[in-house]
Amino acid sequence: MNRRSTRVAAVLSALVIGLLVAVPVGPARAATYFPITGTGSTWSQNALDQWRSNVAKNYAMTVNYTGAGSTSGRRDFIEGTVDFAISEIPFQANPEDGSAPERPTRGYAYMPIVAGGTSFMYHLKISGKRVTNLRLSGETITKIFTGAITSWNDAAIQADNPALAMPNKKIVPVIRSDGSGTSAQFTLWMSKQYPSLWKKGMTSQFPSFGNAKAQKGSDGVAGYVSQNYGEGAITYVEYSYAKKAGFPVAKMLNKSGYYIEPTAYSVAVALMSAKINTNEGSDAYLTQILDGVYNSGDRRAYPLSSYSYAIVPTEVAGIFNTNKGNTLGAFMRYVLCEGQQQADTLGYSPLPMNLVMAGSDQIKRIPGAGNKGIDTGSCNNPTFKAGDSPSKNQLAAKAPYPAACDKKGTSQCTTGTAGATESTDVTGTGTGGTATGTSSGTTSGTTSGTSSGAGTTSTGSDPVYDENGNLLTTGTGGSTGGGAASSPFTLPDQGMGGAQWLMVAAALLLVAAVVVPPLVSQRLKGGDGSAV
Repeated sequence: MNRRSTRVAAVLSALVIGLLVAVPVGPARAATYFPITGTGSTWSQNALDQWRSNVAKNYAMTVNYTGAGSTSGRRDFIEGTVDFAISEIPFQANPEDGSAPERPTRGYAYMPIVAGGTSFMYHLKISGKRVTNLRLSGETITKIFTGAITSWNDAAIQADNPALAMPNKKIVPVIRSDGSGTSAQFTLWMSKQYPSLWKKGMTSQFPSFGNAKAQKGSDGVAGYVSQNYGEGAITYVEYSYAKKAGFPVAKMLNKSGYYIEPTAYSVAVALMSAKINTNEGSDAYLTQILDGVYNSGDRRAYPLSSYSYAIVPTEVAGIFNTNKGNTLGAFMRYVLCEGQQQADTLGYSPLPMNLVMAGSDQIKRIPGAGNKGIDTGSCNNPTFKAGDSPSKNQLAAKAPYPAACDKKGTSQCTTGTAGATESTDVTGTGTGGTATGTSSGTTSGTTSGTSSGAGTTSTGSDPVYDENGNLLTTGTGGSTGGGAASSPFTLPDQGMGGAQWLMVAAALLLVAAVVVPPLVSQRLKGGDGSAV
C-alpha cells in the first residue's frame, strides 16, 4: 500500500476512533448483561412488559418475566427459582385466610416500582348502546362482589347513576381464580371500609360466590369482560387493562362525595395520604399503609390507589448471583427514572421522589449492583425535578379538580372513561354534563383495541376467550391451552437516538477504512504507473 493510501486509512481510522469515543456509554452499554428472570404480579405487568421491551431494544438487556400472580411470585422467590418477584403485598407470615406462612430464608428487600388504581372495568349496554360513564359507591361495589346486589337496576346502583335508566340485567362479577395481589388489595380495602359486609379479611384467593365467574390473571378477567358474552359483567383489575382493551371503568365515590376515575393524577393525589413503613430495620420496610388513602378528604383522590413492589435479593442464593445482580440493579435504576415517564400512558401513576430515593437505597443492597443508586438531579421522573423536596409531587400539584357533574347528586357526567372515549346519552331522570375537570392529560392516552359503538369486542392482536373465559387464541391466529400473556402497549416508535446514529456512522467509516485505501492505491497506480 502506498503512502497516500496509508494516510487515507489512518485518517478514516482516526475518525472511527473519535466517533466511538464520542458515543455516550450509558450504564446498560458498559458491560455485558446476564439475563434475569422474575415472576409475580399481573396488576403491574403492562408496565413491566413495556419496560422490558424498552431495555431490550435500547440496552440489549434481557429481563424475563411471567405474570403468574403475586402469590406465585412470592413463592418462587422463597424457593429460589427466580431472581426477583413482583407483588402488591409483602410476604404473609401470618396470612389472614389461613394459607401457609411465607417465610423467605434468604435476604430480601421491597422496592416500590409503580403506582396505580385498582379499577372496576365493566361491559354494560342500555338500549343497545354501550354505557361508558357508570358510577358506583364503595358500599355498592362491596355488595356486588359479595353477592348482595345481583341486578344492574338495583336501587343502590340507580341512585349512583341518576342520568341512566339502569337495565334489568343480571350482574356477572368476574373474580380472580389464582392467588392475586389485586384480590389482596381489593379485599383489604373491603375489610377496612365495610367490615360488616366483608368478613374474610385480606385474602389473595378470592372466594367464589353466586353468579361469579373466576378467571386467571388480569388478562383473564379483563378478557372475559371485553367479549360479546361479557355483557353484564364487571371485574376488579388495574386501570391499565381497561385502557388497553378500550373499555370503561366505573367512577368510584370518594369521601368528599365525588365520583373519581383512577387516572395518574387522582392516584398521585390519593397516595399523598399513604403512610410508608420507614423503619429500615423492619422486614416490612417501604411497604404501604393505605388507611389514609381510603379516607382521603381531597375531592380529586381515587380511594383504591396503591403501589406495586419488586422483591429483590440482598444476598446470593438459589439461581441468583452477582452477574445477575448487575443486570437487576441496572434494570431497577431504569424503572425508577426513565420507566416512570410512560406510567401515565400505560394506565399507571409514576412514583414520587421520596419512594425513588428509598428505592435507590434498596438497589444498593443488591449483590453485584455496584452500590450504585439514583441521582435524583438527573432522574427523568415526571413527579419531581432537580432541587425539589422529597415531599413534593409535581403530578399531584397540578392535578385537575373534578367537574360539578361528578359530585353526588342529580347530575351525572356523560363523558367516557379509561379506554372508552365515547359519551353516554342521558336516559334517566337526572341531568348530564361533561367531565372536563378529570380528562386533562389522562383519558386520551394511547390504547389498543376498539372503543366506540355497542357490542365492542377486543380486536387486532388481543386474545380471544370462549363463553367460560377459556383462552382460545393468542390473538395471532394460533390456538393455545395456556393463560393469556400481557403484551406491551403500542407506543410511538422513538427511532434511533444520537448514540445509535453515531455507532452507524462509525461502522460505515470502519468499512471505508478497509475498502477505500486499496481502491485509492489502484487508481494512483493506474494514473502514473508508479507508487508514491
